[in-house]
Amino acid sequence: MAMLVNFSPEIRTWILHNLDRGCAPSALVGSMVDQKFEPQVAQGLIDAFVHARSTGAAPPGDSVTLELPPLEYRYETPCLAPGNTIRASDRVISVLARTEEPILAVLEGVLSAEECDELIELSRPRLKASTVVDPETGENTIAEYRDSDGMFFRLEETPFIAKLDRRISEIMSCPIENGEGLQVLRYGPGAKTTPHFDFLVPSNPANKASLARSGQRISTLIVYLNDVISGGETVFPEVGLSVSAKKGNAVYFEYANTLNQVDYRSLHAGAPVAEGEKWAVTKWMRERRFLSA
Repeated sequence: MAMLVNFSPEIRTWILHNLDRGCAPSALVGSMVDQKFEPQVAQGLIDAFVHARSTGAAPPGDSVTLELPPLEYRYETPCLAPGNTIRASDRVISVLARTEEPILAVLEGVLSAEECDELIELSRPRLKASTVVDPETGENTIAEYRDSDGMFFRLEETPFIAKLDRRISEIMSCPIENGEGLQVLRYGPGAKTTPHFDFLVPSNPANKASLARSGQRISTLIVYLNDVISGGETVFPEVGLSVSAKKGNAVYFEYANTLNQVDYRSLHAGAPVAEGEKWAVTKWMRERRFLSA
């Protein structure tokens, strides 16, 4: 498996400095593992620098492509609080169900019915065809896997949105500034999303700048804004779970750890809306403060 490993200027300087002063490559690998680098990644990175020196080539700049066997995702302590309830500053949310692998939970009462209705009405005049980042150009294009209309609120755009951003950040146990703006989506009859991941694939060049600015996406919260008459479930095919869209309820999942791994078991999709329409709002959390382009 080819893996693009990005590294900081500080890491590059540290490796070159220690090789210059005669440190054994194995000692550098050990130090990197102590700093929570995946052992295979640390070994591959040091090997790339040593190989460049032995052949007289320029040392790697800010990334190397490594051929590695697939790494088993290492589950860590969830960001989501344990227990049957989660306490935000203005609301207590019930946990209806959890899974450990992937880290996932179904939550009840994240938004009130009135809040759901207000969010729909605020977003309705701003809806446009949903877009994704084109992996070839890095530009926003119409999403082929998502048959929906959508819009984004700016972070804390209004007092009402700020209240929701604050509550959701408390539920997700992340600072408000780490969140991308709330995205509202509307799915009409027959609309769906095909199976996909929410994390940013590190090997995709179009994601490189965003990952450098704000780090990886680490978790998602999808809140349903209406009761769907039929269909529209959020489906997790790797674990055989289907979450029905119920007004005010939400599904939460995590998919990145401190070892720079991403969890491919977080694959999910939106089942076709069989009858009526589906409204939902999504929050994505990043490793650090979210900075748009």
